[in-house]
Amino acid sequence: MTLIDTHCHLTFSPLSDDTDAVISRARASGVGNIIVPAYDHQTWSEVLTVAARPNIHAALGLHPWVADQLPPAGNLKQALAEAIAAAGTGVVAIGEIGLDTKIEGPSLEEQIPVYEAQIELAVDLDLPVILHCRGAFSELLDPIKRHGGKVRGVIHAFTRGPELVQRFHAAGLLFGLGGGVTRENARKVRRGAKVIPLNRIVLETDAPSIGVAGVRPEDTEPRHVADVAAALAELRGDELSAITEATTENAMGLFNLPAQ
Repeated sequence: MTLIDTHCHLTFSPLSDDTDAVISRARASGVGNIIVPAYDHQTWSEVLTVAARPNIHAALGLHPWVADQLPPAGNLKQALAEAIAAAGTGVVAIGEIGLDTKIEGPSLEEQIPVYEAQIELAVDLDLPVILHCRGAFSELLDPIKRHGGKVRGVIHAFTRGPELVQRFHAAGLLFGLGGGVTRENARKVRRGAKVIPLNRIVLETDAPSIGVAGVRPEDTEPRHVADVAAALAELRGDELSAITEATTENAMGLFNLPAQ
């Protein structure tokens, strides 16, 4: 069974400089599917264009860093719903969305209504969400809890310890593990990764934003998700085949991907 990179920004340079070569190297490394999340309204069309390739899948949404940059009409929920409808089955998730208190951009008060509107749309359309969160875990979970188990999704780039594993697990979310688990000095996420049930883990690179051990972020590609799988298997004491099979099945189920 092949691997799935559940979070990779193929529309960002340097990956976008030669996307076909990047995808070819991923295929050669055993990566069968790649999910490409949007960042802002302007990148929706770029993501859909790259997702026209076989086994590349789009996620559309508005990142918290640009929560103040709404679509021209101003109605984010409507604009996003129309973009998803126009794409047909090409959109497998709403993302990358969430909350972030560590930035100088939009305040948390500005971010929350943008985030909640996208959560509501995900419930309406029965699509999973790809969640970004820094420093606002309670605020992130509140609307998910209010929807009473109707929100499906993944905490992307999870780098926290066992305490937050319990909170997100209780909310029914999956955990996106990436380059952090490959670094021995990333003790918090490595402790967390050990206690996450295997049926709640998906793999990602977040390329070109996060590196893996020995590889700079800007040099990271979807093919490096194989490094994440190998590091996770060693960390947990699992067979690599078990990690590959479980994480791929988890991703296929969450994002409703066709059988490989």
